[in-house]
This record gives sequence, C-alpha cells and structure tokens, in this order.
Amino acid sequence: MLTLTRDDVRLGCRAADWKAALAQAAEALVEAGRVSPEYGEGLLAREAQSSTYLGNGIAIPHGTPESRRYVRSTGVRVLQFPEGVAWHDGSRVSLLVTIAAQSDEHLDILRQLTHVLDREGVARTLASAKNPDDVIATLSRVPEKARLDAETLCLGLPLRDRLELALAAAARLRHIGCVEASFVAAIAGQQPVPLGQGLWLVFAASGVNSPALALATPERRLRDGAGDVAGVFCLAAHGDAHRALLERLDGLLARGDGERLIELSAEQVLSRLSGESAGAETARVRLLNAHGLHARPARELVQVARAQSVAVRVRLLEGHGEAVSATSLTQVLSLGARRGQTLVFSAEGEGASQAVSALVEVVRGGLGEPVTPLTETREESVPRVTAKEPVVAPVADEPLTAVPAAPGLAIAPAYVLRLPEFRYAERADDPARERERLDRALVGARQQLEALVQRTVGGEVSQILSIHAEMLSDPALRDASLEAMGEGASAEASWWRAIDTAARAQESLADRLLAERAADLRDVGRRVLGLLCGVEMPTPPEHPYILVADDVGPSDVARLETAKVRGLVTARGGATSHSAILARALGIAAVVGAGERVLALSSGVELIVDGENGRVVASPSPARRERTERRMVEQESLQRAAHGRRHEEARTQDGHRVEVAANLGNTAHAADAVERGAEGIGLLRTEFVFMAHPQAPDLATQIAEYSEAFDALKGRPLVARTLDVGGDKPLAYWPMPHEENPFLGLRGIRLTLTRPEVLETQLRALLTAAGSRPVRIMFPMVKDIDEFRAGKAIFDRVQAEVKATDVQLGVMIEVPSCALLAPSLAKEADFFSIGTNDLTQYTLAIDRGHPQLSAQSDALHPGVLRLIRFTVEAAHAEGRWVGVCGELGSDPQAIPVLVGLGVDELSVSSRRVPLVKARIRELTLSRARELAELALKQPTAAAVREALEAA
Repeated sequence: MLTLTRDDVRLGCRAADWKAALAQAAEALVEAGRVSPEYGEGLLAREAQSSTYLGNGIAIPHGTPESRRYVRSTGVRVLQFPEGVAWHDGSRVSLLVTIAAQSDEHLDILRQLTHVLDREGVARTLASAKNPDDVIATLSRVPEKARLDAETLCLGLPLRDRLELALAAAARLRHIGCVEASFVAAIAGQQPVPLGQGLWLVFAASGVNSPALALATPERRLRDGAGDVAGVFCLAAHGDAHRALLERLDGLLARGDGERLIELSAEQVLSRLSGESAGAETARVRLLNAHGLHARPARELVQVARAQSVAVRVRLLEGHGEAVSATSLTQVLSLGARRGQTLVFSAEGEGASQAVSALVEVVRGGLGEPVTPLTETREESVPRVTAKEPVVAPVADEPLTAVPAAPGLAIAPAYVLRLPEFRYAERADDPARERERLDRALVGARQQLEALVQRTVGGEVSQILSIHAEMLSDPALRDASLEAMGEGASAEASWWRAIDTAARAQESLADRLLAERAADLRDVGRRVLGLLCGVEMPTPPEHPYILVADDVGPSDVARLETAKVRGLVTARGGATSHSAILARALGIAAVVGAGERVLALSSGVELIVDGENGRVVASPSPARRERTERRMVEQESLQRAAHGRRHEEARTQDGHRVEVAANLGNTAHAADAVERGAEGIGLLRTEFVFMAHPQAPDLATQIAEYSEAFDALKGRPLVARTLDVGGDKPLAYWPMPHEENPFLGLRGIRLTLTRPEVLETQLRALLTAAGSRPVRIMFPMVKDIDEFRAGKAIFDRVQAEVKATDVQLGVMIEVPSCALLAPSLAKEADFFSIGTNDLTQYTLAIDRGHPQLSAQSDALHPGVLRLIRFTVEAAHAEGRWVGVCGELGSDPQAIPVLVGLGVDELSVSSRRVPLVKARIRELTLSRARELAELALKQPTAAAVREALEAA
C-alpha cells in the first residue's frame, strides 16, 4: 500500500496538456526535496518509451534508469486534475501518482495501485475528491479477496448425506481460519438449497473472518428424498466480496459442468470454477521476471493476447483461482503474479491451441525483459541430513552453559527431536508397483493419524492431526505423484516432489496461515515418506520428558502433548526467541542456545534443566540430583508462598517499592492479570484490536475493547502502546511495500504518523474509554523528540476535546538513539517504558530470530544495561518514572540489576507476576545497587550472568 501523507497530495490542478501536467509533477517533487530539476527530463523521456497510463484515470509518471542520479530520496507526489488531462496515448488522466525512485521502488508502488484499477467509480471518486484524506483513503483501501483454492476443497469424503457434506465444508473453512465456530453452528441449522446438476448450497454471514467458498463431495454420487447429491458448496458471505464467487459458480452451472464435478481432481475442479470449460485448451508457464508481472511485461503480454484470433484468459495457479481476460491490462496486473509463480492460460475455439502456445512462449522469453531460469533446488528440499563433522555429546554430570529462557528446574529423561534421514532411488521401472506402494503408504499414514487423533481427542493437537489426515485425502497430491511415476520416478521421489511443489506454492503467497499449512504439508509428506522408506517417524514418549531440539516454534509445540513436557533445551535461540517466550507462557523450565552438543544426546538419558541459571546437565551424579530435588521442593514452596502474597505490594526488605504490572495482548485477559496480582497493565499491545478485525476497527469498536480492560482493572493504571504494526508484522488491510529490512523500516510511530486519522481515532478511543480512570499512553519506536512531538500534537488536540482526567503520555525506549536522547525527551514526556527486546536487538545488531546469532541476543549485555541506566537517570532528573516491559523484566537474574538501576516498574507476563514480586521482596535496595554496578563493569552478557551467579 502507498504510505501517503496529506502533504503528498495536491488537489485542483489544471494543465493545458500532458507535458504541462508532467512539468507540475516534476516541480512538486523538486519542492519536496525529492529530486533535482533535471528529473523532469527523465519523466518526459520515460513517456517517450511508453505511456505510463494505467487505467481508471491514473498515470504513474517516473523517470528512466538514467535519470535516477537526479533522485535525492525516494518519494511520491499525487496531483489531482479534476477536469482531466488528455494523455499522449489518447487516454484521459485525472490523477498523476508521480514517483521519484532511486532503484526499482516504483514497481512496488505500482503493485499497490493495481487494486484500484478495476474498481468501479474510482476515476470519478479521485477526480472529485475535495480533501487529501479522501484521495489517500481511495488509493489505500485494498478490496477484500474471496478465497477459493485447493485448501477450501474437501473431495471424495466417505459421507452419506447432504448435511454431513455441508458441515464438512464449513469445518474446512474453520480449519483454515476463514470462519469462526458460530459460522459452523449457523450452517448446522440449515437445509442445503438445490442448485441443480446434483449440487447444493449452504451459506451464512455470521462468524466470517474472510469470504470463501468451500466444496465437499462424497466418494460416490448419493441420492436422498430431495434428489441427487454430487457435492455441497458452503459460502462464507462477507460484504460484497463473495459475489464474485457466486458469479463463478453460476458460470459453472450455466456450462453444465456441475454434473461431472464429483469425478474431477482438485486441480480440475478449480479449473472449472475459474471459468475454464472441459473443452478449453490450457497451458501453464512459470513466470521468470525478477519483479514479477508489473506494468511493462504485463503490457507486452496484453499486446500478444490482443493479437490472437480467440479470447484468452489467464489465472494464477497459486492465487484465488479466478481467470481474467489476458487482453485487460488492469486485470492482468491485479493477479499480482511474482517470479516463480505459475500462469495458466486458457482459450476455446479454432486457434485456441496456437493462442495459448504463443502466450506461453512470450512469457518464457521474458516479456521484453532479460530473465534468468529458476534455480531448481528439489534435491536440497528433500528432507535429508547433510554429513557434518561428528559432534560430541556432553559427558556425564558435565554442566553445559546456555541462555536462561524460562525460570524453573526440571529433572526428566531427554527426548531428542531429530528428523530422520530418508534414502531412496529417484527412478523406478514399474509404475504400477510404485502406485501400489504409494497407496499402501497413504493408507498406513491415515491409520497412524486417526489413531493419534483418537488419543488426543478434544485438544489443539487433535485438530492439527485431523488437518493432516485431510491432507492425505487430497487427490491433487496423489494425481501429481502418479503423473511423475508415469514419467519413471519412484514412489518416494514422486510423492516428495508433489509435497514440495504444493508447499512452495503456498509459501509463495506470503500469508502467515498459508505458510503454516505449508509446514503441515511437509510434516504429512515426511510421514508417508517414512512408510515408503521403512523409516519410523519420531514419536514423543508416553512418560514425562525434557524436549531437546535444534529450535522450536509455536507450531512445533502444538504438536506435542505439552502436559508431559517438563523442560525445554534448544541448541539455537536467544532469551527473546519464540521458543523462549513460548516456554515462559507454558510455565516450563527452559534454556536455549545450548549449542549443537545437546543434539548428540541420546533420548532417554536423564537431564537436569536449570532455567534460572542457564544450565543443562546430562546423566547427573546422585549428589547433584539430590541437590536439584531439594531446590525443586524449595521452589515449589516459594511459588506457593508467592501466590499467597500476590496481591501485596512488591517492596524490598528496606522498604523500596517497585510496581509489578502485566503485559497483555488481549483486553479479555485483564481480569486474569488482576487475579494474579498485577498492579496494573504495564503494556497493552493494542494491535490485537486491529488484527482481530478484517477492517480497521472504528471508534465505537475500540472504545468497547479498551473499556473491557479498564473495567477489569477497577482503578488500576493501564499503559497502552499505540498501534505497533508495519514492516515485519503488517495488517491484512494495511499491507506494506516490501522492505529489505523491515525491522529498520516503516513501523510503529513512523507508520501511524503517515495515517494520522488512524492514530487520532485510537487516541480518542483510549481517552474516551478511560474517562476518569488512569491511562498511560506511549508511542512505540520513537527515535527522537520530533516524532514524539508529532504524536503529541495529535494527542493534545484529542485530549482537549475528550478531557480525560488521569492521563500521561510517554515514550517506549526501543531505539538506542531514543535512549541516548532521553534527557531531551524527559523534559516533555511523562514517562518512559523500556522495551528490552527491541532495544537489545538494535543495540547488538542481532535479530532475535537469527539461526546462528540469536543466542547472543541477551538483554543483560552491559551495553544494553548502560542505556537503561542512562535512561533512568535522565527520567529521574525530570521527575519522570521508568518501566521495563520487555522479557528482561521477568528474568530472575536481571530483576536485582533492574531494581538497582532505579527502574520504577516491571511489566511481565501475568503468570510471572507473583514470582517477580517475591524476587523483589528478597532484595535490599543497597544490595541491588551493588549487583547493578557489578553487572555494568562486565565486558559481555555471559560475564554479567557469571558474575551475578557467583555474587
């Protein structure tokens, strides 16, 4: 999406001709400091090459590669010409989106504009807009896409009537996140509506997250009192976005293709629903262009399509399945095809074969751009283990140092999670035998999964395994495998090729949910591959154990019975890695970044995990085991005592008070935080409100959400972080241009200041919901005083109208420059809250998810501690308070240091509140200051931890 501000838009422009319009556009870029005057010649030169008119009254002038030397900084200026300008290609232009780009950023901007090109009435809306906000809103609003793809199909189900099929289709939509349980309940109360040709329809609009159409078909055609049943469509209706799905369904029935739908594979079903008839000539081709199907290659494709004797349609195999006219530039651009994705051309009638062949050839040729072949890496994607130098396992009773991740002690046998090695021949001589082998493996895998589903019934693990079982029933995977076998591939090679292709197609869509489904596909693939190769897949033991792995994520742990996991040890990861955060949420002892030696341990060997001091010991001696057991008993006693005093204040033994609050990602959990002893909410991640809705939540919605937290707090303070999205965590309805390094890009306060109306609405909602109750609002990712002042200006304007009575406005200290400029910020901000996760990342220049370096991303690094001390001193000098809301606040080793540095508040996960309070009560302020000084003198984070442990 274009990130535009009001200053980027000029309304009411007039020009005698297109050259005069370009001159105004160049002047606007010069005035903005984006380009030097010579750039105007580049705009003219670009039009001489080909028109930059896109459609719907929009042109996007930009310079040639040679004119990039005149660009000072990448930027955009939008000029509105209400009366229109006659463009040199005969078009009528009412809006110029003029681009100054130092490289190929204009291609990203172009991709963001394609969604408005086919929208009815857009040209009129843009030409008549009376204020810049209307133009920005029109260009920025991405239409909702309705979903119909292989994931929404459930084919060949062993079901016996229409109602079962309807529920199966609804359940599939719920599995993939399109609908909630209330949608399934609404479908359960319906009688399917006959469409004819043996097809039926159920639909609902309640509980819909995103519009979609699912299809469930039985193994064989059914018949009941109401008629034939060949399949049931389930429609999740939402606004107007689902209408295109109904039109495609209507086209299918009009062609009479519904009769044979039950006989078709998933790929053929999608082909018919895309508008391709059984008699159509089709052809596929991979797109090789580096920047995908942007304007220039799309124009080449359209010109070739227009030269054919028959109409040609094109769809994106990895997309939502709708075929569009290959002669429409706007529709071709709307596909959003990227390098490596597959275009499917179709045509009917005399000359159809030649037409689709011509388009395939022009795509292979690069569409007027130099292209390079895709590197085939199938061999690398096969799940095999690369030979390495042998790693020596720890010897008995040898303490290994790791990064403390989640406090606690655990003693249990190790379960070392390793992916097996698969060895198989790539080729086979007997396709019929290979088909039999694959079918036996599919049956065996399904039986395994069904047994596991029964054993884990009712939980999240059961749901995931049920999805895996459904994937095994996908005929498209089997059909793709059979096709490869027909070409001489072995069952193993054919199956893995089908799995890998399907997984890559989903990963290429850049959707989080689909990426998780790709991981599920590979898990299913390995299960079948294990049966084909005679290799057993790893199965967690029935008894309690300590999980040892290279690294784990939420989806990995979801596959485990977490009640049996006593502790976690990973070879990689840092204190703020996802595995560490997950372990803290589960309340299990964990250490991360222990190194590869732990992967050489044998499953079953006894382990001690010390999540507080960062130690793991294999085969402990009797004496060490006895000492650890005594400590575990003591810790259990301490936890009970901490829980009993959870509602008391946290004061050191010499009376120094430190507030302990809770970090929340959902207002519904505020009551639980209070029950666990939280003295307030120290960090409310307000982005959850935005992520929970398919469109930006309005004022009333936000007020209702925030009020729930204020009500639960009963007068305790709430610290809310304003919307922190962008870069690495975009919103579906506020997508961002691709950034090479999103952590250093447009996110946090930088992003919301580009959409001040969004920030203003959120501030108004927070202040209104607070009323007379204490609210503390802070801006994320602030780098200096200018950004704070820009946000504060909006805050002051809203507060003057709302007049909330107990308000403070603060800054999150996450960027080193912000910490170093704390003295100037403290003169104007009411408080600071230090986000140690990001502050550590930016200070150490280590991504916490980096596979090799994340173990070194430790917030107890002396460089980070010095920034914290500097921040506290600057704040206290101006009478301001300082909190810590990062993961460091719940680290038992770090708590004395933070108290000693003068931090006034610690905000931690709700589960940790009682223990953090108990840790503070063990201290004296003088001792905490001694430990802080000791930590500041150390050269590394490891040295800090060693010194604190020895002190």
